[in-house]
Amino acid sequence: MKKTVLAGLTGLLLVSGAADAVSFNGQVGKDYTNLGFGVGTESTGLALSGNWTRSEDDGDIAGLGLGFNIPLGPMMATVGGKGVYLNPDQGKDGYAAAVGGGLQWPIMDSLRLFGEYYYSPDSLSSGVKDYTEANAGARYNIMRPISIEAGYRYINLSGKEDRRDNVVADGPYVGVSASF
Repeated sequence: MKKTVLAGLTGLLLVSGAADAVSFNGQVGKDYTNLGFGVGTESTGLALSGNWTRSEDDGDIAGLGLGFNIPLGPMMATVGGKGVYLNPDQGKDGYAAAVGGGLQWPIMDSLRLFGEYYYSPDSLSSGVKDYTEANAGARYNIMRPISIEAGYRYINLSGKEDRRDNVVADGPYVGVSASF
């Protein structure tokens, strides 16, 4: 039964991804860097995303997410979850199964506002008390396939067992992306 469900979800994702754009992005903020990719993140239906964020002082995380994009008038909402590998500088390596979503609002053909939030409580994570990730910003399409963006990113790995928090990202960033 599990193999059938997994094969069905994989098939749906591949069908969804075959018609949708693939995007790659990179952002740089003070003391952190984020690299990511997405398949189907700008159209309705299933979407796959992933990212790797590295802090100079607090470690790094790597995440893989699966979401479902739903049109809401001119906006698009995403609900889903992501599995995240946690590698804090202070504390134990671990994981988090975060749930959340996001919202995209195309202001014009070339300008879009976006935001997302994911959270994993202690019961869905190991090595940390909880995991929080938030991101908000604006993306401007210079010319297809290149876009530039600016925003604010926050990623916190709350310390467990009297360990300090590891704030992997907390601040503004600038970035570039390419969609194919």
